[in-house]
Amino acid sequence: TGHELGHKKEAFDRWMAKIVLAVVGYGHFFIEHNKGHHRDVAAPMDPATSRMGENIYKFSTREIPGAFRRAWGLEEQRLSRRGQSVWSFDNEILRPMVITVVLYTLLLAFFGPKMLVFLPIQMAFGWWQLTSANYIEHYGLLREKMADGRYEHQKPHHSWNSNHIVSNLVLFHLQRHSDH
Repeated sequence: TGHELGHKKEAFDRWMAKIVLAVVGYGHFFIEHNKGHHRDVAAPMDPATSRMGENIYKFSTREIPGAFRRAWGLEEQRLSRRGQSVWSFDNEILRPMVITVVLYTLLLAFFGPKMLVFLPIQMAFGWWQLTSANYIEHYGLLREKMADGRYEHQKPHHSWNSNHIVSNLVLFHLQRHSDH
């Protein structure tokens, strides 16, 4: 849901995406996916594109930290162009992070230390769902590098899609990945 809401144009929907992603401590996904992955999909520099022959476990150890590093770098560049510090509250990674910390603090205060078991499990589950989707959606696909050093424009065949009605309804059209 956070993935799909992040592609909407309305400010409310985009904020809801950040909140949904903050629930699992993955708020940086909004920046990385929309500003990094969409630009570099199916190219070697994209940590969110799985390589031919790469298993999902190896992919996840590359994708999860790589996505955060790229999101942070993208925010640092954006804020620098505006003359702002990366540590300002305009940093779109820090805002969801604050939501995560406040939410988890409240849950710990209300439900007690047993949440120290459940919060990491639900975080890992959310992270694994997003990583699994990235792994499947572009597995082994690679855009051609042109003579000028750039990669060809993204095309529908740079994403694995499924046109099955039930899976598209259940997963909010995630199977039509190349449509966005």
